[in-house]
Amino acid sequence: MNRSSFFTAVLMAALLSNPLMAQVNMKPPSAKKVPKVLKIHGYELVDNYAWLRDRNEKKAPEIIKYLEDENAYTEAHMGKHKGFVEDLYKEMLGRIKQTDISVPYKLGEYWYFNKTQEGKQYPSYYRSRSKDGADAELLLDQNKMAEGFKYFAISSFEPSDDGMMLAFATDTTGYRQYTLQIKDLKTGKILPDRLERVTSVEWSPDGKFLFYSQEDAVSKRTDKIFKHKIGGKGEDELIFDEKDVYFNVGVGRSRDKKMYFIGSFAKTSAEYHYLPANAVEDGKFSVLAPRREGHEYEADFNNGEFFIRTNKDAENFKVMRVSQADPSEEYWKDFIPHNPEVKIEGINFFKDFAVVSELENGLEYLRVMDMKTRRASARIETPESVYTMGMSFNPEYDTSVIRYGYSSMITPQSTYEFDLRTRKSSLIKQQEIPSGYDKTKYETTRVWAEARDGVKVPISLMMRKGTKLDGKSPMLLYAYGSYGASMTPNFSTSRISLVDRGMIYAITHIRGGSELGERWRQEGRMFKKMNTFNDFVDSSRWLINNKYTSADRLVIQGGSAGGLLMGAVLNQAPDLYKAAIVEVPFVDVMNTMLDETLPLTTEEWIEWGNPNEKKAWDYMIQYSPYENIKAMDYPNMLVEISLNDSQVPYWEGAKYVARLRELKTDDNIILLKTNMGAGHGGSSGRYDRLKETAFTYGYALTQVGITD
Repeated sequence: MNRSSFFTAVLMAALLSNPLMAQVNMKPPSAKKVPKVLKIHGYELVDNYAWLRDRNEKKAPEIIKYLEDENAYTEAHMGKHKGFVEDLYKEMLGRIKQTDISVPYKLGEYWYFNKTQEGKQYPSYYRSRSKDGADAELLLDQNKMAEGFKYFAISSFEPSDDGMMLAFATDTTGYRQYTLQIKDLKTGKILPDRLERVTSVEWSPDGKFLFYSQEDAVSKRTDKIFKHKIGGKGEDELIFDEKDVYFNVGVGRSRDKKMYFIGSFAKTSAEYHYLPANAVEDGKFSVLAPRREGHEYEADFNNGEFFIRTNKDAENFKVMRVSQADPSEEYWKDFIPHNPEVKIEGINFFKDFAVVSELENGLEYLRVMDMKTRRASARIETPESVYTMGMSFNPEYDTSVIRYGYSSMITPQSTYEFDLRTRKSSLIKQQEIPSGYDKTKYETTRVWAEARDGVKVPISLMMRKGTKLDGKSPMLLYAYGSYGASMTPNFSTSRISLVDRGMIYAITHIRGGSELGERWRQEGRMFKKMNTFNDFVDSSRWLINNKYTSADRLVIQGGSAGGLLMGAVLNQAPDLYKAAIVEVPFVDVMNTMLDETLPLTTEEWIEWGNPNEKKAWDYMIQYSPYENIKAMDYPNMLVEISLNDSQVPYWEGAKYVARLRELKTDDNIILLKTNMGAGHGGSSGRYDRLKETAFTYGYALTQVGITD
């Protein structure tokens, strides 16, 4: 160690041991400026911080040091609250049943379930021939598998039809790049087969081979489907190669196991190919309906017929049916006609029944249909006016009992069994809160804010009963607003730590999501994207004007595309907010969407626009957070990024912070916190994730003066 670095280390240790001194005297790291000029469509943009993405062998150490310096600054600034954050963590941990068993699900001759044990970061995977798990067989011990890794995730947990083999995939970096392996459950041995970058997998009926989808090593676009022979030493057979850069592919199978599907998906169109299970050895996939722009559809198979959820002449989707004998689109007939008031989110088929997932006026419903007796369909009853519900994992086809999940902002996550014949629900498991929880102390409601164009925007709220709406309550306001993703008012044990301290928790369901149907999604994408940001700002103003909170008590939060939301909102109306939590933020929109080599870029052109085209550039540049940072006052911010993030690269948030510090005109604090061993979703271990939540919520609380 040279004298300079030794001095730095000693100084840093001193600062970290005296957080108050660090907060007062420690200056934020200063990113050097290396101007890079972009000339396009008559614009000339100077990017001083483009160098932060250049992690080549020569520059990587400098970038890592900069991110570590930022972490040290963040820790120093938050140092005086370290005890409070630790208390929050212990409080949140006390609400989790650390040793627990998941609700088992039946697949073939076995019941599959997970176990968690106190002190262990990950679950273990089991199965049993009995529902009570009396003869449980350990399949995967994720804790043992994770030894030596900072990050470890499992996906694609797929037993073969006879239950003798298990395909599973692992990621050890957080980059969401999964390696598929196969375990022989008769011998307990891992086979030598290793398939890289796998995103979906399906077994053949006899377990001799499997279909899998693979993503490109650079772009991460899933573009190929292969057929792999178990134990085979030759090259895997390429079944499908998706050339269109707007599309990703995946492989699936109907619940009755009689039909395989390859789905190609873009943001506004789809195409399905199918292959009967009795022809998988040598058969070829056939197209169901050729792709065309604007036609979104999903296909399933049941009792000799294809069922297609489609937006053909149906903005909120309908379900059509057609015989397997000739499934040409000209023969499709309505099964569930279009209802403009109700969006059909999906449909699940069982031997004699179907369950339709519906969305109406911002609320989710499950509708049960009797395919055998033609008894009138009916929705499963819901006990609250603001809630979330959806199908649980139900892999068995020949069943008259299904499971669904239900919760609200004040009702813990609950798993119900529903008898499809008697149409009665029974609670089989509800999330336990060991430290205690009294639902009657809280209330949840939904209000409607008016946006500047007169549109009503729903907001879900959770607060302590008796909270006075006098403008003095602190609030954490969350939103997302992209890709048609609905932000449901679900339950979180961690949020209780906010609400118990007088904070109101709110979700504003802005345009760009699907909470109010397909039009809600379409009104917040492409050349209507500004509605998303305006809705959030107008929701904020409405909440302030109606005394739910005030500008000096309002903290906002969003991640990924919700981080883009935060950046655009803070450029538009920074005076409305005390602080912002900006997580893995997509804020460097123009540079990212011009770079076709980055993950997601080409397929996202249909969501945001392709800035290589002047019309798209002219619209997108209006809201792109990085380019629109101005010389003005901004609120305090905590920006959180991950070094191995494949969805939104770390440098977007790092560049954003550097430019904010360069241009802002106030003395407010901008913090950058980098997870150096994880990806887009943060840490993989449950205790590590909870510590991250405690830190983030600790930041939100201290920003409004709550420190115990």
